[in-house]
Amino acid sequence: MSRNFLAFDIGGTNIKYGLLNHSGNLIKKEAIETPHDGLDSFLKTIKKIIRDNKNLFRGVCFSVPGTIDHTNEMIYGGGNLTFLDHQSFPELLDLDDSIPVTVENDGKAAALAELWLGNLKGVQNGAAITLGTGIGGGIIVNNKLVYGKHFQAGELSFMVDWKSFNEKDMLGTSGSAILMIKEIAEVLGLPNKKDGKAVFSAINASDSRIMPIFTNYCRTIAALINNVQMVIGGERFVIAGGISAQKILVNTIEKEYTNIREQIPILNSTIKEAEIMEARFHNDANLYGALYHMLLENDN
Repeated sequence: MSRNFLAFDIGGTNIKYGLLNHSGNLIKKEAIETPHDGLDSFLKTIKKIIRDNKNLFRGVCFSVPGTIDHTNEMIYGGGNLTFLDHQSFPELLDLDDSIPVTVENDGKAAALAELWLGNLKGVQNGAAITLGTGIGGGIIVNNKLVYGKHFQAGELSFMVDWKSFNEKDMLGTSGSAILMIKEIAEVLGLPNKKDGKAVFSAINASDSRIMPIFTNYCRTIAALINNVQMVIGGERFVIAGGISAQKILVNTIEKEYTNIREQIPILNSTIKEAEIMEARFHNDANLYGALYHMLLENDN
């Protein structure tokens, strides 16, 4: 049997998948549009990918949105893919008993990838913050991923502003990279409101029409980092997700984090400054994290 593993990153837009070996080398990677017309269509797509890679893997691992109960690998919620709610991939796929199937939350998968081989390796306390449709999170304490009793630790999108108990003011909305890009695209008059490339071209050109929107977004993420740091004593935070490849994003978050500390002098005089950097694996983090979760499960 092959010594490789088939890893899936299930997203609202695309299903990314690839073959990785035990050491974390990504051998091949492909992507296909995520079906949104129900569980049957979704499973048909997943099963075809598995058949197409038959005999090329020894285990199948998933990164998915939603809460994952690791007592039975049951998915709760499923994020935008609501048909995944109360589903278990090991049961749905019904593979041979010799082929293990594991599932991990997407935000936690990103943190595991960075803890294993990325920019959280060797960090005692820190976090991976994945910027996308919402904000995914993975909290590291004492070199281990924190799950919590209900496997929901690190669900940063659900943090609320005490002044407004409204869903639109939850961090998953105010800190949504997708909504930030859409807002800027509307100001620029772009026909495609999801054109991140054009949006960041304008940001890198310091277009005065949209810089306040971008700066405010980065300030939101910087405040999040400050607040999480106060809870876990974090020494390093890595920014993950495809958007993290934009150097100006991480640089501006760092700048706004420094501004917060300068505007509140007691922070500078009392709390040690945390490092902020881009994640090593960017858009591939969830593939690596899904595999690392599987390896940890097998070791146990």
